[in-house]
Formats: sequence, C-alpha cells, structure tokens
Amino acid sequence: MDQVSQINLPASRIAFIKAGWHGEIVTQCYDACRARFNENPDIAVEVTAFDVPGALEIPLMAQDLIETGQYDAVIASALIVDGGIYRHDFVSTAVIDGMMRVQLDTGVPIFSAVLTPHHFQESDAHRNFFHDHFKIKGREVADACAAMLQIRRTVVRAA
Repeated sequence: MDQVSQINLPASRIAFIKAGWHGEIVTQCYDACRARFNENPDIAVEVTAFDVPGALEIPLMAQDLIETGQYDAVIASALIVDGGIYRHDFVSTAVIDGMMRVQLDTGVPIFSAVLTPHHFQESDAHRNFFHDHFKIKGREVADACAAMLQIRRTVVRAA
C-alpha cells in the first residue's frame, strides 16, 4: 500500500504556488500533485493554483494566502536555473529561507518543490529530464503534504 492510500485526512484546502519561469516544466509538478491527491478518494483535498512571475515572489504570495485563513497548507514549485553568474544560489537561498520564515511565523506548513539544478542548459535533454522529474516531485510533495497535515491534526487533537 502506498503512502497516500494510508492517509486518513479530513477535508483540506491547499494553495499551490507556481513560478512562471520554465512554467511548462513547473506545471508538471502541479499536475502530478493534483493527480496524486486524486488517487485516493478518501482524501478530500481542494488544491488551488496561484501563478507568480518567479521564485522570489513565492514567500510573499504564501504569506498573503495564509493570512486569508483559507488554506491548511501551501505547496510551492519553481525551477531556479544556473544562468552562469551564481545568481541562482542567492535566489534559491532567499526563496527557501523566506518560505521557512513564513511557515514558522504563521504555523501553516509550506512544502517545497523548488529545485535548483546545477548546470541546467536550455537543451532538449535537460528540459525533458526536468519535465519528467517535476512529475516525480509533484507526487512526492503531495505525499509529504498529506502526511504532515495528518500528523499535525493528530498532535493538535491530542494536545
């Protein structure tokens, strides 16, 4: 039995933030995440997608969405590529640090499918690899989100 089918999760609302850079790749993560949640009819999850221009906008958008009180979790996906000037290192650090800060400040979990490959090239081979890899990451992030929501509900109920 796989991880998602073992989860007994009450209805949850999840915001999924997608960065626009390499959107055709990032969307694979979103589609795979939704499909993963839909594999188990016992999990009532409503996933709403939100597009932002790039990865740097993810933490602020996550904070804005959480402050509405409408979401139990946020999932974010982006592909931050090496443009040859090490900017990707700073961007990925800022994004992950920002997401962690928002998560800790608000108490709402944020899950990352923000990837920063080394030496990404605008070639068919790299685009195809990450197109498929983001499908895997979408399934994994759905599993992590479902598991964490169940754990938090169990801990909060027990407290």
